Amino acid sequence: MYNVLICDDDEAILESVDIYLKLEGYNVIKAQDGMQAIKAAQENELHCIILDIMMPRLDGLNTTLKLREKQNIPIILLSAKGEDTDKITGLSFGADDYVTKPFNPLELIARVKSQIRRYVSLGSIGRSEGVIVTGGLELDTGAKILRLDGDEVKLTATEYGILEYLCQNMGRVLSTQQIYEAVWNEPSYTTEKTVTVHIRRIREKIEINPKEPKYLKVVWGIGYKMEKY
Repeated sequence: MYNVLICDDDEAILESVDIYLKLEGYNVIKAQDGMQAIKAAQENELHCIILDIMMPRLDGLNTTLKLREKQNIPIILLSAKGEDTDKITGLSFGADDYVTKPFNPLELIARVKSQIRRYVSLGSIGRSEGVIVTGGLELDTGAKILRLDGDEVKLTATEYGILEYLCQNMGRVLSTQQIYEAVWNEPSYTTEKTVTVHIRRIREKIEINPKEPKYLKVVWGIGYKMEKY
């Protein structure tokens, strides 16, 4: 049984999402602010976290930042703000997905399933074997670890999934649609900005100068590729 933390100061949303998650067989842990969410993450083995952005004591964005200091558990942000800039901000803080209120509970559950499926799959040692090397980057696809010049680089499950997919297609240009459908395992609609934000976060972790990347390069108007050295 997978554990899902739902954190929202709106009791009605907590109860509604709780019902739908339990119907799908998930064990649900509830919190009403960011401080409670961090405590729950420390005390429980979680497989997905759903965080409202606007909360008392500690909001969803800063809670995400705190969680990302030590954990790569999938995080889905909930917000009444649906502008692209709001979504990009949420993803930039380390979230894996972003759902706008009001939302269809069935869509949220589908996103939870997708995130857990990827998280559990990427976390299972031995799913694939081998080491992919390009320059100073070494991707151990068995242990699911990335090293840069010998030092381990911390990646979220989504970031790792994107990087592994790009490395497995070294030198090949992949569109944002191809990347999204391969990593999220669902059809791509308006997902370009989602992929772009994750790519930017990966670059910040592996490139000396993210604005002039050595490894993860953009091919304007087409997509991205990993360079082979």
